[in-house]
Amino acid sequence: MENQTHQARLPRYDFHDKVAVVTGGSRGMGRAIAERLARDGASVWVLDLEPHAESPRQLGVDVTQAGELARAAETIIGKSGRIDILVHNAGLAGPTMPLVDYAPDTWRRIIEVNLLGSYEVARCFVPLLLQCPRSWLVNMASLAGKEGTPNASAYSAAKAGVIALTKSLAKEHADSGLRINALAPAAVETELLLQMSPPHVETMVAKSPQRRLGRPDEVAEMVAWLVSDACSFNTGAIFDLSGGRAMY
Repeated sequence: MENQTHQARLPRYDFHDKVAVVTGGSRGMGRAIAERLARDGASVWVLDLEPHAESPRQLGVDVTQAGELARAAETIIGKSGRIDILVHNAGLAGPTMPLVDYAPDTWRRIIEVNLLGSYEVARCFVPLLLQCPRSWLVNMASLAGKEGTPNASAYSAAKAGVIALTKSLAKEHADSGLRINALAPAAVETELLLQMSPPHVETMVAKSPQRRLGRPDEVAEMVAWLVSDACSFNTGAIFDLSGGRAMY
């Protein structure tokens, strides 16, 4: 009952005429985002490396592979006709350890998934988003990209790149109907944290003035506003979601 009351107090948006794509949307924050958009009427497609087979709108896609993204886009346009909203959430945290101890292949893979994946997703989908009079793109950055989290050099560097990519891309299309922003959460309670050591997670919690992890539904609520008609004058912005931890 408490959860139902909480949801009843949250803003509602009208996404009934919107087609949305969420990468990394089969679990964690991505799943919460997909469910939040669908709850207010959006037709949601999920792209994920390991999609859930029970949904016809879930497609298996590696966001670093241009060919897979192109085939997914073709399927979505063929069945839904357009794409109004893109939330690029797919990412990889990797293990936590000093930079000098990182295996080079692992370090490069984290950059590839988080940064080059953002490039490939934008290269594939931005032209389709621009075909709509109004459209929205949200990239999932991280507070690590602003602060530079110790023992997470690859992830921090990649997410810093996502922040700069978002700002650059937004300026390229600021005079269009496409609004491009990013969200930079602090640690959120998802399966992604299992890639990190428990002491590393404890350190992140200790840094939070609220002394807790964020929740996927809190991320989804912020994304819902960012892809709504209410978000009209914001583009190239990086929104914090950190429980008071963000310093700038």
